This record gives sequence, structure tokens and C-alpha cells, in this order.
Amino acid sequence: MTASDESQPFRLAYVPGVTPDKWVRTWKERVPEVALELVAVSPAEAADVVRDCQVDAALLRLPTDRTGLHAIPLYTETTVAVVDKEHVLTAADELSIEDLADDVVLHPHDDTLVWEQLPGKPAIARPDTTPGAIELVAAGVGVLLVPQSLARLHHRKSLTYRPVTDAPQSQVALSWIEDETTELMEQFIGIVRGRTVNSTRGRPPAPKTPKRKPAQAKPTGGHSRDRSGKPGKRGRGGKPRRR
Repeated sequence: MTASDESQPFRLAYVPGVTPDKWVRTWKERVPEVALELVAVSPAEAADVVRDCQVDAALLRLPTDRTGLHAIPLYTETTVAVVDKEHVLTAADELSIEDLADDVVLHPHDDTLVWEQLPGKPAIARPDTTPGAIELVAAGVGVLLVPQSLARLHHRKSLTYRPVTDAPQSQVALSWIEDETTELMEQFIGIVRGRTVNSTRGRPPAPKTPKRKPAQAKPTGGHSRDRSGKPGKRGRGGKPRRR
């Protein structure tokens, strides 16, 4: 690692609902000489801030435009329906798309899910953002489908959520510029993939130490052997006695 690497922080963007705290703690333990700077971004701009080199990497949601970017999928989130606590849908532990057929399902412009066909009944107008859609649900306007982490992030006392088993799902991925995998980037990749501190990936193998041949023991006196291989007695001066 060069002196310039140490002087510049490692900048990591992340989208709402993604919590990089555990990886940040591991980074501080393993790379204490380089600060890790978190940058909150919207899902729509996450890929662009990486391409524009405003950050070193981003934790974003797939699918997204991956032109010029690497992306390592990290985990897949459960999709849930956010509803009022008094809604009839809360009677079930799990829901299906068919269960939402009679409800107005909100579809914000920053929706992170990809739909072949939108479920439920369409709203009169699309909310601009997910937080705005949550406010409409709280006002009793409709139902919203989001990754579970977003339902937790925008929690309201009057709202709850239920898993939707057959809805599209969102993947969280680590993304960075193609052909620019720096040493610090390798460090962070190792952290999110759960490599141990002793992992040798990306490091040159240690040179092997040649094995030494065991030294042969020299005779220290006592009995010698005659030509027949039998031990014989030694005379004075250590010479074998003649028979």
C-alpha cells in the first residue's frame, strides 16, 4: 500500500435499507490506517456515482445498469407488503400476489423491484419516492411492496408488513469500476465475502524454505564392527584387537 493510498479515504456509497455497519467495523480493525467514508445515495444514482469515480465502490440494488462496472451479488431480500395494522391482509402470515388483487398497490418512481405486470389495482398517480408511498399507506390510500429492509427503515407505528412469496425480489450487490480493482478494493471485497484476516488471496505466496537433510550421527566410541558386521572389542587407542 502506497503513502497516497493511506492519505485518501476509501469512499463507499450505499442505498437506503442497506446497512454496512458490520463491514465498516471489520475495515477499521484490518485497515486502521485508511479511513472508510460512507456516502448515502439514492438507488437511481448509485451506479452513476461509481462510474463517475465519486466513490470507490457502492452497495446497491440489482437489477441496475452495470455498464462498465463489476458487481458481486451479496444477498437477496424478501419482498413484503406494507399495510395498515388494521388491514384484512394482516390475518395471514404470508401473502401472494393474488391476495392483493382488490387493493390499490402503489408503484413509486424509485421502485427497486422489476415487475412484468403490476399487482393489484393501479393508483391514480405514482408517488415520486418510497418514503412518500409509505406516507400514503399510513393515510390509508393503498398497499406498498418493497424489500424488507425498506419496510423496516420507514417503519410507522400504525403500519406492519407481510412477506409476499411470489413477488420479484431485490439483490444487494457490491459494485466498482471494471479494470480498477485496487489493493484497497481487494481488501473490501475480502471483508464483504467473509474472508479471514489470514486469507492469502491477492498476496504472493511465501517462499518455501528448503528442507535440511538430517545430520548423520558419528560413532562416539564403544564397540566397532569387524568385516563380518559383528561388534568387536577395542584395544588401547581405540583400535580393534586382532583375533
